[in-house]
Amino acid sequence: MTEHPTAALDDVVHQRHRLGILTIAGEVKRVEFAYLKSTLNLTAGNLSRHIAVLEEAGLLVIEKGYEGKRPKTWVSVTAAGRKALAAEMAALRALLDRHGKA
Repeated sequence: MTEHPTAALDDVVHQRHRLGILTIAGEVKRVEFAYLKSTLNLTAGNLSRHIAVLEEAGLLVIEKGYEGKRPKTWVSVTAAGRKALAAEMAALRALLDRHGKA
Protein backbone atom coordinates (compact mmCIF):
# COMPACT_ATOMS: atom_id res chain seq x y z
CA MET A 1 0.00 0.00 0.00
CA THR A 2 1.33 3.42 -0.96
CA GLU A 3 1.62 6.05 1.77
CA HIS A 4 -0.80 8.94 1.42
CA PRO A 5 0.90 12.18 0.27
CA THR A 6 -0.14 14.00 3.46
CA ALA A 7 2.33 11.81 5.36
CA ALA A 8 5.14 13.74 3.63
CA LEU A 9 3.92 17.13 4.89
CA ASP A 10 6.25 18.62 7.50
CA ASP A 11 4.42 20.24 10.43
CA VAL A 12 7.19 22.81 10.87
CA VAL A 13 7.09 23.87 7.22
CA HIS A 14 3.41 23.33 6.44
CA GLN A 15 2.00 25.93 8.84
CA ARG A 16 0.82 28.67 6.44
CA HIS A 17 2.88 31.57 7.81
CA ARG A 18 6.04 29.49 8.00
CA LEU A 19 5.43 28.21 4.48
CA GLY A 20 5.00 31.83 3.40
CA ILE A 21 8.26 32.85 5.08
CA LEU A 22 10.16 30.00 3.44
CA THR A 23 8.72 30.59 -0.02
CA ILE A 24 9.37 34.33 0.05
CA ALA A 25 12.85 33.93 1.49
CA GLY A 26 13.57 31.14 -0.98
CA GLU A 27 12.99 33.51 -3.91
CA VAL A 28 15.86 35.83 -2.96
CA LYS A 29 19.30 35.71 -1.34
CA ARG A 30 17.90 37.31 1.82
CA VAL A 31 14.73 39.14 2.79
CA GLU A 32 14.22 41.93 5.29
CA PHE A 33 12.04 41.31 8.36
CA ALA A 34 9.82 44.34 7.66
CA TYR A 35 9.08 43.07 4.14
CA LEU A 36 7.99 39.68 5.50
CA LYS A 37 5.90 41.40 8.18
CA SER A 38 3.99 43.55 5.70
CA THR A 39 3.72 40.94 2.93
CA LEU A 40 2.39 38.24 5.25
CA ASN A 41 0.33 40.72 7.30
CA LEU A 42 1.80 39.56 10.62
CA THR A 43 2.64 41.38 13.81
CA ALA A 44 6.33 41.67 14.66
CA GLY A 45 5.88 39.28 17.58
CA ASN A 46 4.04 36.67 15.55
CA LEU A 47 6.58 36.83 12.73
CA SER A 48 9.45 36.61 15.22
CA ARG A 49 8.00 33.44 16.71
CA HIS A 50 7.54 31.76 13.32
CA ILE A 51 11.07 32.74 12.30
CA ALA A 52 12.40 31.35 15.60
CA VAL A 53 10.70 27.99 14.95
CA LEU A 54 12.22 27.82 11.47
CA GLU A 55 15.64 28.92 12.75
CA GLU A 56 15.57 26.31 15.54
CA ALA A 57 14.81 23.68 12.90
CA GLY A 58 17.87 24.82 10.92
CA LEU A 59 15.79 26.06 8.00
CA LEU A 60 16.61 29.77 8.29
CA VAL A 61 19.54 31.96 9.25
CA ILE A 62 18.97 35.36 10.82
CA GLU A 63 21.37 38.25 10.23
CA LYS A 64 21.14 41.46 12.24
CA GLY A 65 22.86 44.63 11.19
CA TYR A 66 22.35 48.21 10.13
CA GLU A 67 21.36 49.97 6.99
CA GLY A 68 22.69 53.44 7.64
CA LYS A 69 21.71 54.10 11.23
CA ARG A 70 18.62 51.90 11.13
CA PRO A 71 18.78 48.42 12.65
CA LYS A 72 17.70 45.71 10.22
CA THR A 73 17.04 42.00 10.42
CA TRP A 74 17.47 39.81 7.35
CA VAL A 75 16.29 36.25 6.89
CA SER A 76 17.95 33.69 4.60
CA VAL A 77 16.99 30.13 3.78
CA THR A 78 19.61 27.47 4.56
CA ALA A 79 20.38 24.50 2.32
CA ALA A 80 18.27 22.38 4.70
CA GLY A 81 15.48 24.95 4.38
CA ARG A 82 15.57 24.76 0.59
CA LYS A 83 15.47 20.96 0.80
CA ALA A 84 12.53 21.05 3.26
CA LEU A 85 10.67 23.53 1.04
CA ALA A 86 11.24 21.35 -2.04
CA ALA A 87 9.96 18.29 -0.14
CA GLU A 88 6.89 20.23 0.98
CA MET A 89 6.19 21.36 -2.59
CA ALA A 90 6.60 17.78 -3.82
CA ALA A 91 4.09 16.56 -1.23
CA LEU A 92 1.64 19.29 -2.26
CA ARG A 93 2.12 18.37 -5.94
CA ALA A 94 1.43 14.71 -5.08
CA LEU A 95 -1.79 15.76 -3.34
CA LEU A 96 -2.82 17.82 -6.37
CA ASP A 97 -2.06 14.92 -8.69
CA ARG A 98 -4.02 12.52 -6.51
CA HIS A 99 -6.97 14.89 -6.33
CA GLY A 100 -6.94 15.38 -10.08
CA LYS A 101 -7.27 11.62 -10.58
CA ALA A 102 -10.28 11.31 -8.29
